[in-house]
Amino acid sequence: MKEGSDQNKNSHKLVENQLKEFTQKHILPHIGKYKIWAFYGNLGAGKTTLIKEICEELGIDKNAVNSPTFALVNTYAATDSEQVHHFDFYRIEHENEALDMGVDEYFYDGDLCLVEWPENVESLLPQDTARIRIFHDEKANARTYLIELS
Repeated sequence: MKEGSDQNKNSHKLVENQLKEFTQKHILPHIGKYKIWAFYGNLGAGKTTLIKEICEELGIDKNAVNSPTFALVNTYAATDSEQVHHFDFYRIEHENEALDMGVDEYFYDGDLCLVEWPENVESLLPQDTARIRIFHDEKANARTYLIELS
């Protein structure tokens, strides 16, 4: 895995069977500091797959984690009694739709929030949001993850 030049940006290229190790090494250590995680990537890039891995590491049944495309948010209970809110803003056309469902309350309640399609609510994200950009190379069956911590 190669490190980026900026100390707050790290780029990691890995194949699918390395996702668990990547999550344990590069995401979980930052979960306490960063409560909002935004996942960027094209359709099929692996946003939900990575979120499932994070949730499993937090003690949530991986099979219970599904992208809330129509519900907009799913809430899961982690083993440490913390709640995890999983958002999918793919269908949001205006940020007001997210505000109407109370997204700002979720973002500031102290629980972990995992956000798919954050570009649709970009101005609503707190300043200290951690960002993961996922680039999928289908030919190599590999993904590159760029982690940006503020």
